[in-house]
Amino acid sequence: MPQILLKLIEQCQTEEVGMNALAELVAKDPGMTGKILSVANSSAYHRGNRKLGLEHSLMTLGVGIIKTLVISESVFQVFNNFSHANSTDLRAFWKHSLSSAVLAREIAGLISYPHVEEAYLAGLLHDVGRLALLATAPREYGTNFLARDDEILCEIEERTLKITHQEAGAWLVERWNLDSFLSDSVLYHHESVTRLGNTHPLIRIVLLAHLLSDNDTEDPTVKAAAALCGIDDEDLTKIAAGASAQVKQAADYLGIDLTGVDELDIPTAVDPAAEPAGQSAQRKLSDEVLHLVLSSEAGRALAPQQGEATLLEAMSRSARILFDFEDALILLTNGTGNALVGVPIGENKQRLKEFTVALTSGGIVAEAALQRRTAFIVDDGNPLGVTEEQLLHILKCDALVCLPLAAHGRCLGLLIGGIAAWQTEGLRKRERFLRSFGEQAAMALETALGERSEASRRVAAVVEDYREASRKIAHEINNPLSIIKNYLSVLDTKLERREPVSGEISILNEEIDRVGAIIQGLSNLKPAVRENCAEANRVIREVVRLFRDTEFVPDTVKITVHTQDLPTEVETSPDTLKQILVNLVKNAVEAVRAGGEIQIVNNGHVNKDGALFVEICVIDNGPGIPAEILSNLFQPVRTTKGEGHQGLGLSIVHGLIKKHQGLITCRSNARGTHFEILLPIRKPAGH
Repeated sequence: MPQILLKLIEQCQTEEVGMNALAELVAKDPGMTGKILSVANSSAYHRGNRKLGLEHSLMTLGVGIIKTLVISESVFQVFNNFSHANSTDLRAFWKHSLSSAVLAREIAGLISYPHVEEAYLAGLLHDVGRLALLATAPREYGTNFLARDDEILCEIEERTLKITHQEAGAWLVERWNLDSFLSDSVLYHHESVTRLGNTHPLIRIVLLAHLLSDNDTEDPTVKAAAALCGIDDEDLTKIAAGASAQVKQAADYLGIDLTGVDELDIPTAVDPAAEPAGQSAQRKLSDEVLHLVLSSEAGRALAPQQGEATLLEAMSRSARILFDFEDALILLTNGTGNALVGVPIGENKQRLKEFTVALTSGGIVAEAALQRRTAFIVDDGNPLGVTEEQLLHILKCDALVCLPLAAHGRCLGLLIGGIAAWQTEGLRKRERFLRSFGEQAAMALETALGERSEASRRVAAVVEDYREASRKIAHEINNPLSIIKNYLSVLDTKLERREPVSGEISILNEEIDRVGAIIQGLSNLKPAVRENCAEANRVIREVVRLFRDTEFVPDTVKITVHTQDLPTEVETSPDTLKQILVNLVKNAVEAVRAGGEIQIVNNGHVNKDGALFVEICVIDNGPGIPAEILSNLFQPVRTTKGEGHQGLGLSIVHGLIKKHQGLITCRSNARGTHFEILLPIRKPAGH
């Protein structure tokens, strides 16, 4: 759109434009200056021989005529240069447009609409979509361009071109980014009077001007449109009577010869019923094939994209091209499947990563994802949800298309396209194409997410392995470290009394070696290689000696041992058995009160289901374990013992025993707790 026209509209909307402002505006445009001088020096305004300069020409014509000239000349020059315009007789078109412009200006003045120049421009542009369709599809539209501008024409445009001239005109005007309802007035100038009762005055003005330019004042539709603008029959007649002379004057200014236009036979557009039998079905089939090919090609283009981010960008770009979205964004279903989360792709979209839509919140967007159905949202003044309003604001548009990315019965997210309101109807008719594209995009996305999910699963599995191993090792190391700490205290006392300490040094070395073996297990994520046989009596006595010789067991707690006279070997390493018993005895020491007793008993061989085990029991007379804890006794839980404890002791014991094909049971009541361990006996060599 010419800058001079944009600036004039802007000034007319914000202030009363005076002669000085108009002179400054016109002087910057050589073409417009020439037009003003030409009109001012014509016989209609100038009688002398001396040619008038620009300043005198402006004074001669006056503000009103200058505004009309600037608007008319700008529009005429832009649209008269459309392709195929020179090969088509446009006189009838411009006569109708000028008539609508003049009538719109008169109607605006009569109803005190403040922007009369805007009304004039709207009337002048209301049918400009017909020129756009002629330029775009001359073969399909050439004949009907000359047809009568009525509902039959609109139906044919929609059927043959998938867009009407009012939609095309609104699309053009919308892209000038005017802060007005001008594009709406173009879009709705064929709308029924009953639907426009509460619309903006400019929409009603253009509707009446359009109807009045082709019909007399007695036409019922014209009367209804006039009533919508608050104009009575008398004023309507005056407006119509004075328009003809103004139209001829405007045409003369623009160099348009209207001679003989009124005698032209304006045909009715070809009736859709005249379409040959079978051609409609063939056309629909062709459309379906075209949509199928396009969506398949889009799917092929998306499939090789490397990485999820690149795929999503390609998906958004393809949708904007295929469906003429002004902008687009993508919301993906989160890991739990209960919300949609924005994806920050494109410029000024980083805030989307904080945009979340709960699928339980209701609203059009959430329902589109839940039902996997395409949804259209139009900001038509009716209340919308906050989510929908935010998306309209983010995409800076007045309508949305919510396209589910659904594949194999699952919705992976939504592609939200921003469009102008007038595009909605056309996209509704292409809904099958939209769905097909959504399915292709979803399958490509599903593949990308599957690859990411598998990689994430592997990483998560490794992380979890290390985390679990770290927690277990933190717990396991606490036991030998506690023993080392207590033995250092014993060592300090004995050294002070100059007593032999070789036994204590030996125990310290053993525990330090155990710490090293445990840490080595972390690096391997598996137990270090140890002996696979332990003599139960010896390990029990070592554990008891560890607790007795240190300060870990209070003097008021008694530990007793009952072992077998003969060696009892089990299929596990000494360190593993020691770790099991240390955990159980340590728990018992923490559980019993002053004067309590702990028993460690080796009951010897037990036959269970035909297999031989060694039974070892750890018994205390503490207060017992509550039933709610007993039911989950061997599961990792949050500890209740305070800082420094991992809540993993019995879980580790259970894991170690199960690993060696053993069994552990626990009985507990108010009189105490009884742990029973069954470990397989050592198998003879060769078995």
